Amino acid sequence: MAAGPALAQAPAAIPAPALTAAPVPVQGRWVARDFRFHDGQTMAELPLSYTTLGAPTGQPVLVLHGTGGSARSLLTPIFSGQLFGPGQPLDASRYYVIIPDILGAGSSAKPSDGLRANFPRYTYDDMVQAQYRLVTEGLGIRHLRLILGQSMGGMHAWLWGVTYPEMMDAIVPMASQPTAMSGRNWIMRRLQIEMIRRDPAYQNGNYTEQPASLRMANVFYGLGTSGGTQFLQAAAPSRAAADTLVDSRLAAPPPLDANDFIYQWDSARDYDPSAQLDRIKARVLAINAADDERNPPETGLMQAAMARIPNAQMLLIPASEKTMGHGTTGTASFYAEELRRFVEGLE
Repeated sequence: MAAGPALAQAPAAIPAPALTAAPVPVQGRWVARDFRFHDGQTMAELPLSYTTLGAPTGQPVLVLHGTGGSARSLLTPIFSGQLFGPGQPLDASRYYVIIPDILGAGSSAKPSDGLRANFPRYTYDDMVQAQYRLVTEGLGIRHLRLILGQSMGGMHAWLWGVTYPEMMDAIVPMASQPTAMSGRNWIMRRLQIEMIRRDPAYQNGNYTEQPASLRMANVFYGLGTSGGTQFLQAAAPSRAAADTLVDSRLAAPPPLDANDFIYQWDSARDYDPSAQLDRIKARVLAINAADDERNPPETGLMQAAMARIPNAQMLLIPASEKTMGHGTTGTASFYAEELRRFVEGLE
């Protein structure tokens, strides 16, 4: 597929869909019993929350959020409002959309529930296993039409492809690459984690108040690894404008809990599906942005990995003042029509 943004409107030959109510999110909760983590630790009960759109009789689609997010973080006009409504690529009148609160986030099991720094130090493999158990045991689904993931969710989509290759027809990993966690992506994650761990107020995870470094680490990493060079320059063309931007970010509510934050970012430490890419049987549409600070295309890593995957194609959204670097794929209008054609091709 030729690289380029999917900004075009639906072809004129396709009639506009009739006015229909937007899909209503339904929240659910399921408990995985005797959950075994990668290091042998077990939890007798691992609560997992999720949100669904559409009827269970629809074709099941799993949608995975990014680090620090939740199902709710994807239910926005610029994401779900472009994908799951009437006539849209994953219309919830036809598809059964499942959006978990991934292990460690949202209302699913996480350190702040009580175990704090004694919570098992989970990895991406554990998180994907929890998703698999939720889908198969909790919801009774044996095969998925599609898995779509954003950022961390994109990396999880790659892991689904190599770990459960028969489980889905297609994967759409976004803002991610199927290569080892390394370079700026890991360096910056490690730095923000250390900012909190080395804060005396952290007290090895046994703090009585959230350490002040939590806010600073979050803003530092967010601005340093997402936002897009051209977008940020347009938003902050002067020092005064840049100061205003920083002040607004620092004034925003920080993450809720330092232990949850550290666990979420640390969980990517051993991510590396690259040795198993030949196991992928699903069709693949990878979507990245050319200005993605965490997955820069100039390294050549993504291109080399894609060449090893059968039935894989890539959409690279060109950088502009409208793209937001790593955060670009949070706005579905950049690729909605490409996704529509890909999904229709699965028929």
